[in-house]
Amino acid sequence: MPYVVTDNCIKCKYTDCVSVCPVDCFYEGENFLVIHPDECIDCGVCEPECPAEAIKPDTEPGLEKWLTLNAEYAKVWPNITERRDPLPDAKEWDGVADKLQYLSPEPAKQD
Repeated sequence: MPYVVTDNCIKCKYTDCVSVCPVDCFYEGENFLVIHPDECIDCGVCEPECPAEAIKPDTEPGLEKWLTLNAEYAKVWPNITERRDPLPDAKEWDGVADKLQYLSPEPAKQD
């Protein structure tokens, strides 16, 4: 039962969760993070670290599409293991409803 990153991460991309993950199961897109469901050990330490409250256990109802998106992008985006600054306008996007339309399929630019 992995944890899942949901739509409130889109255009925010806080990475506080990444720095506490003991198994480095986060992957980074241009404007969104995902959790690899086969790597997540369901420890839950990431959930309270997310300022946007975008991480949920996959046992919550209605998260099927997010579990699928997390699994899909975790296969093609680069792994992220260190905290980075959120996107510049993260505070303005935090809490905006229905952000799936803004999800970029592009991987994060590597430094």
